Amino acid sequence: MLSRRTLMQYGSAAAFGAVALGSVADGGGAAQTAWGGPIGDPATDPVPNPDFPKGLSSAERSNLETFDALDFDVFTHADWDRLGESHAEHIRVHWPDGHYTDGIDTHIADLAALFVWAPDTRILEHPFRLATNELTAVTGVMRGTFTRPMPDGKGGFIQPNGKAYAINMATVGIWNRQGTMDEEFLFWDNLTFYQQIGLA
Repeated sequence: MLSRRTLMQYGSAAAFGAVALGSVADGGGAAQTAWGGPIGDPATDPVPNPDFPKGLSSAERSNLETFDALDFDVFTHADWDRLGESHAEHIRVHWPDGHYTDGIDTHIADLAALFVWAPDTRILEHPFRLATNELTAVTGVMRGTFTRPMPDGKGGFIQPNGKAYAINMATVGIWNRQGTMDEEFLFWDNLTFYQQIGLA
């Protein structure tokens, strides 16, 4: 399993992640579309998914294609039996609040928890995609609607309010030779997320 230290040892990993994060932080303003023009904020002004970058190796393109399938098909349709197509059994996943989990079963439980209170949760947009060697950086827009009771972690529930959310996010993945991720870093603004669903 790769650690943060290992991530930084890859030549341009820090800059690679910074580009993707910068795209999320400013709503994508620093990113360029496949046709070369700047994009706005994908969460409020959807943009078409660009073509894959030119010059990718077959493994780099395969990793990006697998990631598209992960978000557009597996995650969006909560098809957890297929998560192993993109995630190794031992995957370590780093969450925006700083905690991390180990193992695909734990990650499935965490992802499924989003659908308990927002069953229409989905990711259908990847405005910005990069791949180099075993690294990918992909931005997306996660959308959903707070329509069912949300477990509060204390045995109770927060009642739904019907508020919709659309948040920019980024994922940096470290891939293995089997074509699955050994480690995944998830980034989004939790304050914006909670504000949009009326909890902050």
